[in-house]
Amino acid sequence: MSDHHLLPLLGAPPPERRDAARNRERLLDAAKELVERDGAPAVTMDAVAHAAGVGKGTLFRRFESREGLMAAVLDHSETEWQAQVMSGEPPLGPGADPWERMLAFGRTRLETTLLHAELIREAGRSGARASGAYSFTATHVRYLLTQLHVDGDVPLLAVAILAPLELPILEQVSLDGFPIDRFYDGWVDLVRRIVSPGGAADRT
Repeated sequence: MSDHHLLPLLGAPPPERRDAARNRERLLDAAKELVERDGAPAVTMDAVAHAAGVGKGTLFRRFESREGLMAAVLDHSETEWQAQVMSGEPPLGPGADPWERMLAFGRTRLETTLLHAELIREAGRSGARASGAYSFTATHVRYLLTQLHVDGDVPLLAVAILAPLELPILEQVSLDGFPIDRFYDGWVDLVRRIVSPGGAADRT
């Protein structure tokens, strides 16, 4: 079965020199360690520069802003997840029935959104989910809907499937007191109705 290619994030920088790439990785590693230890809201540019052993000016030249740095850390997690979707073990990765892949996609997307919620907030408008990462997920869902022989406006149906998995919706649901398992079950019901209109129970 042919699958689509991993999409680069929009606005990605051009290829870097080897030494520049090493410096970037060192800064990102320092930022990731601080995020994991202290939480994204507590991480400052001063702390990252100190942990990486560079001047704060170097850090700003590499990432332009704190939001840009947080977006780069988020991008790393998105890239790892994309790799699992594209070449990881089924059912998330290739080789499973498209319905099983859709269910695995929804569950893991929900989990990663919640896991990286603070980082998504701190990345703000620079966040990868506002650009290339969303393009990847939309392409993947459209692909699965096509594999499931869904009729109708597939790009618009993909938007309807993806919207509940984004942080603003999840935050609102959390405020309303919905348990995450109930939310996921509702999401599955939504997708089932799209895949089997008029016969939601047909797809189990």
